Amino acid sequence: MKMNNTIKSTLILTLTAFIWGMGFVAQRSGMEHVGPFFFSGLRMLLGAATLLVVIYISGTRTRRAGREGKQYVPTVRLLAGGAICGTVLFLAGNFQQVGMVVTSASKAGFLTALYIVLVPIVGIFLKHKTHWNTWVSVAVAAVGLYFLCITANLDIQGSDLIVLIGALFWAVHILVIDRYVPTLSPTDVLKLCMIQFAVGGILSLICALFFDGFFVSGGFAWAEIVQVLPALLYAGILSTGAGFTLQAVGQKYANPSAASIIMSLEAVFSVVGGFLILNESFTGRETLGCVLMFAAVILAQMPIGGNAKSKAN
Repeated sequence: MKMNNTIKSTLILTLTAFIWGMGFVAQRSGMEHVGPFFFSGLRMLLGAATLLVVIYISGTRTRRAGREGKQYVPTVRLLAGGAICGTVLFLAGNFQQVGMVVTSASKAGFLTALYIVLVPIVGIFLKHKTHWNTWVSVAVAAVGLYFLCITANLDIQGSDLIVLIGALFWAVHILVIDRYVPTLSPTDVLKLCMIQFAVGGILSLICALFFDGFFVSGGFAWAEIVQVLPALLYAGILSTGAGFTLQAVGQKYANPSAASIIMSLEAVFSVVGGFLILNESFTGRETLGCVLMFAAVILAQMPIGGNAKSKAN
């Protein structure tokens, strides 16, 4: 049962990385028309609306099947968890989005994915047990990300530091999700995600009123929103609504450090997406990076000693 749950989590988190990796183009193209906070706010609120529909349909089917049983209502813990996760999501997403206004896509992908290093480091202060194979996996994945994403000299600029701060909050987000989802029912996981998207979206739109003028001029125009709509639909429904929900579901039976390594495969899938969709070619350097990334994921999942964090029911 434990192995089945581990495999299930690995597959779900890999799918999450695939959705996020393929959505990187959408995130970049959306920045050409609206400000970073406005784009983040709309995508998060669209994700919340998507989950609201899913929760409603799921509840309707349950009532029709006569399985009312336990009523999954938002509790103080659920609301508090959603608010905390949403605040961290707001910080992570917008630090990344603002930094990408200047930072190149390749460098931003590398800096963001450094959360794989930060998760076990932050976990030390939370008294999480992290075994040697995870640390080796983190090191291998970091080297793989470097070969995959960095093609020029790694010169650190102010915008790069902003993206790196975002990576720190992505690491915190993984850990706070791990704090709440193991004890929640599937329906309550959806509600937690809906609350965090609503909180993150509202905070982003508030910031858009004050700060987006530094990035775009002329205010908000419907024509701009129409142009960004395709990117927004993908980023809101799939990357946000589906992606972060799959993350929460996948982390139910996964060690947070191992989960961060799996989800860092989004960098690999973004390169694969460029190859398949944009006819970009793989270099030998990028191929080596992909191989190292996949090797790190496999090593992180090896049941060495007692490293697996058991969450089986």
